[in-house]
Amino acid sequence: MQVNKNAMKILGVMSGTSLDGIDLALVNLKEVNKIHQFQIEQAVTVPYTDFWKKRLQEGFYLSGEALIQLDADYGNLLAETAQGFIVQHQLEVDLIASHGHTIFHQPEKGYTLQIGNGPQIATKLGIPVVCDFRPQDVALGGQGAPLVPIGDQLLFGDYDYCLNLGGFANISFEQGGKRIAYDISPANIVLNPLVAALGKPYDDKGALAATGSLIPDLYAELNSLAFYQNRGSKSLGYEFVVQEVQPILKKYQATTKDMLRTLVEHMAYQIGNVVTGTVNNKMLVTGGGAYNDFLIERIAAHTEVEVVLPRPEVIDFKEALIFALLGKLRIQGKVNCLASVTGAKKNHSSGVEYF
Repeated sequence: MQVNKNAMKILGVMSGTSLDGIDLALVNLKEVNKIHQFQIEQAVTVPYTDFWKKRLQEGFYLSGEALIQLDADYGNLLAETAQGFIVQHQLEVDLIASHGHTIFHQPEKGYTLQIGNGPQIATKLGIPVVCDFRPQDVALGGQGAPLVPIGDQLLFGDYDYCLNLGGFANISFEQGGKRIAYDISPANIVLNPLVAALGKPYDDKGALAATGSLIPDLYAELNSLAFYQNRGSKSLGYEFVVQEVQPILKKYQATTKDMLRTLVEHMAYQIGNVVTGTVNNKMLVTGGGAYNDFLIERIAAHTEVEVVLPRPEVIDFKEALIFALLGKLRIQGKVNCLASVTGAKKNHSSGVEYF
């Protein structure tokens, strides 16, 4: 690639488990005196059509040829979406770093799968692509997640904690001279489907949850799940929601408001169990859940740290931004995946390159 790898314009492409849409962020990344700097030049979330939301939801239940076809079709969708974004804003792009969309994530069984055919994107757009960031870490005995913490370390090191509230709540922080990170609990992946039954895409500012009442037995049962007793590197996938959380929720005949209220309190409680800092510490909060005022209020009630909400483009596109950074580190041959975070055998440079 004939480009200054120290200063690059990279298109980060991200699809989260909450199925809000495809995040695209054109990021100007450069390194000055070993300090990584970024500027988000353009960013947008392209919502999924009902057709694509359904196809991706059903991907979990596909096998064989149907799943391969979905991978190819979704790769085409990502390519078309990226091309439209690039043309509309007349962007110069040196590299595309695409996370893809997670269908399966079972690191304890040795596999993880993100669809979104990288070779098709590179071929259709004529731009180099880095994708498939997770499988190598799983092969090295790691969780394959979370991958964002190295970006937290390099780009947002001024904060004591970095909390992301997307489909799942995950956190990263420094401990004993190492970056530690893991998934904490489900978040929007369980909140949004409840609200969808009311014809809404999400609980705007947490207004519905705020008017609900806590269901004590449900709250206690959620908090007693075995996942929360585990310490160290751990990650969550849609399987956890299907196999562990949904069966519990189905046992309770309650209003949507009460269910939301209880789930929010559960999430805030679990976050509070992890965030042990004092009023002298700062926690950066990003992801769609950062706009859930009631959830933020309950998190603040369960912690002592200062909760900081950054500017909207960082809230909305931090993951796409950091995957752009992961792509840059990959083509530089630098570490972009931390063993202290994932539990892998060693730090490594992960991702597959297509030119």
